[in-house]
Amino acid sequence: MEEKQFGNIPLSDNDGVSRREFIGVTLASSAALLTGGLASLVPRSTRAATSGSFLEASIPDLQALMNSGALTSAQLTSNYLDRIASLNSLLHAVIETNPDALAIAKKRDTERRAGHLRGPLHGIPVLVKDNLATADKMQTTAGSLALVGSTVPSDSVVVRRLRAAGAVILGKANLSEWANFRGNAPFNGWSARGGFTRDPYLLSFDPCGSSSGSAVAAAANLCATAVGTETDGSVVCPSGNNLNVGLKPTVGLVSQDGIIPIAHSQDTAGPICRTVTDVAIMLGVMQSPFGPVSGHPVPSDYTQFLQRGALKGARIGIDSRYFSHAFGGEQDLVAVANKGLDAMQSLGATLVPTDTGNPFQNHSKFYNDEFTVLLFEFKVQIAQYLAGLSNTSMHTLADLIAFDIAHCEEEMKYFGQEVFEMAQLTSGNLNDPVYLSARRDNLIFAQGGINGALQRDNLDAIVAPTYSFASSPAAVAGYPDMSIPVGLTPEGKPAGLWMYSGFLKEPKLLALAYDLEQAIKPRTQPQFLGSVPPEPPDAGICATLAAAAPLPQAQLVNGRAQISRHLGTGKAFNP
Repeated sequence: MEEKQFGNIPLSDNDGVSRREFIGVTLASSAALLTGGLASLVPRSTRAATSGSFLEASIPDLQALMNSGALTSAQLTSNYLDRIASLNSLLHAVIETNPDALAIAKKRDTERRAGHLRGPLHGIPVLVKDNLATADKMQTTAGSLALVGSTVPSDSVVVRRLRAAGAVILGKANLSEWANFRGNAPFNGWSARGGFTRDPYLLSFDPCGSSSGSAVAAAANLCATAVGTETDGSVVCPSGNNLNVGLKPTVGLVSQDGIIPIAHSQDTAGPICRTVTDVAIMLGVMQSPFGPVSGHPVPSDYTQFLQRGALKGARIGIDSRYFSHAFGGEQDLVAVANKGLDAMQSLGATLVPTDTGNPFQNHSKFYNDEFTVLLFEFKVQIAQYLAGLSNTSMHTLADLIAFDIAHCEEEMKYFGQEVFEMAQLTSGNLNDPVYLSARRDNLIFAQGGINGALQRDNLDAIVAPTYSFASSPAAVAGYPDMSIPVGLTPEGKPAGLWMYSGFLKEPKLLALAYDLEQAIKPRTQPQFLGSVPPEPPDAGICATLAAAAPLPQAQLVNGRAQISRHLGTGKAFNP
């Protein structure tokens, strides 16, 4: 297939608001009209007020403009819808837009004029990943045709909180189908419903998964902000590969209710935004503690931690193994990450060599245990989720497997469903000794490694380069992990740092990330460089099925899974 050359696509600044109107928004009037902690953030980010464009505008920017009357939510929503219509045929970041988005935006405008603001996201258009239930005219399918037409019982808790805070749910973002937990896909960002998501910085670069559409949409200004989900790497990896700020919260800080699951022991939704400020605002809205976080005090407003100087005196751990090729580090991305480390030092941080443990020890036991845990939980928890749906014949994992076989050309042209099949082979019993021992050993390694490093070396946080294998320890431990952009490689690949710490350490991570962001100003608009790669070859699965020939059978070894690719990045292991 011939490659299609796109080159640099010019970005339109025409948003229906005159330059004079934008410049007329003074910081004083903006602060007077904003409520809560947002007003204090406006002076730090005034790009929208001086550029004549909604592009790159932060949530405080947009609130200032809407409160001043220089912009309405309806205008803003229309601008984003136009931009999606213009760019989505290239990027495939959005599966569908909300047919009621404009009507909702107009209602938010009416409320604003009446002096009623619902919350910090009032009138702000937000895209959510297509595995968060929305009880509206949109589908919730995890990108799969199997759930098209099904009806969810209600909004997910996250979506309900977004709406309560005044957000306009703009649409559903594309993703790696079933959150990258169906088969051994040799790529990230594809779903049967949404096609191939493309990185807007370098079209041939891996957008990473599974929240690829959420990250691409935020990066390309197709929305004000976006929501992704992570089990291992699926917020931080696409954020890193699309020059976004992304936060995977502590498991238990954000409700899982109404999110199509992989495994409740690791699943969480998280914000993907262009700035640390927006991530802090979104986290305050999204947080809905349960389980391990219940009973622990959590801040009501995370923007209070966004102060310069947080890196002065901070001790930042460096586990050097993740900067190496064997642990997923890529030379060009590591070079950019090292610039971020240099900036941290210049801001007064001390970089401390540390050791969080070798996950490849004992024949990759850590990664195999993680995969085993996820397979066991998925079989049980996907059935629980499907049981809440109506208007569908999908009730179990076996139903999903049969659907993919029946719709092979649409679903399995490029790769199979080996992961589904391995999950189906598990006992479906979360009291199974195989499951319990894998989970126990996983937690001992991940939590012990991170807690040990933090305590032994008196660390505030640990950092690693983006697109490495470093997402897994924090994912398994259930600890927060944050993707912080640093810059672009000479070729144009986004790169940066992942920063993680202990239980409920989001305030510390936000503070450190904000100090670095404000010093280096890493954010640049994507230029859509390079060309879209050709489609992958046909995997031959459907021809084999049509010939009634046997396909390779998924296998477990003594009830346990063996994995050859990193769950967070999809890259093959090179131990």
